[in-house]
Amino acid sequence: MTEINKQDFTSKLTKVFKENGLSSLLSLDRMEKFYALTVRMLEENEKYNLTAITEPDKIILNHYADCVTLASRLKKGASIIDVGCGAGFPSLPLAIVRPDLKILAVDSTAKRVNYVSETAKMLGLDNLTAVAMRAEDGGKSPEYREKFDYATARAVAEMRVLCELTLPFVRLGGQMIAMKGKNAEFELSAAKKAIATLGGRNTVCENITLKGD
Repeated sequence: MTEINKQDFTSKLTKVFKENGLSSLLSLDRMEKFYALTVRMLEENEKYNLTAITEPDKIILNHYADCVTLASRLKKGASIIDVGCGAGFPSLPLAIVRPDLKILAVDSTAKRVNYVSETAKMLGLDNLTAVAMRAEDGGKSPEYREKFDYATARAVAEMRVLCELTLPFVRLGGQMIAMKGKNAEFELSAAKKAIATLGGRNTVCENITLKGD
């Protein structure tokens, strides 16, 4: 078992969430889940190369706090598809802090989907399901096409490509939320034609700077 000092982890998690205005999303049970998620992820990382970030403090800031910034932007009881979920970001942290959400995590890599599915079961996250499929195929399937309030994607592809992968899943009036880095505004500007062609509109780029060591 991967050794992580639980008291230090919990203290850091509490501090980072407070500094970023996310304290209301934490509870003792949720802190336990974030700790268990971290231990499992680092253990499985040796097999599947899930993340390049392996220091608990950085995992808290760059994975958990980053993903959880979405929580206040999602309506109650919403359905979400996390396209290219990888190691379960943002789907796993969102499922922990927003049990009211219905989340479908999809990835083309079966091993990663199995990891996300097994982790969700281990953490008791009944609101998260993981499925192995290519986004290109899922977007054409009557089961998934235009069925979700939100489509999310984090570090998946350049915006023009990402729009083609995610927008087909979004129902009329829904939103696609792309979690991007420093080139977000440039990518969004370059993708506006593709977004319009795919039926999207009202594009907004919101810059978020996380606080923490």
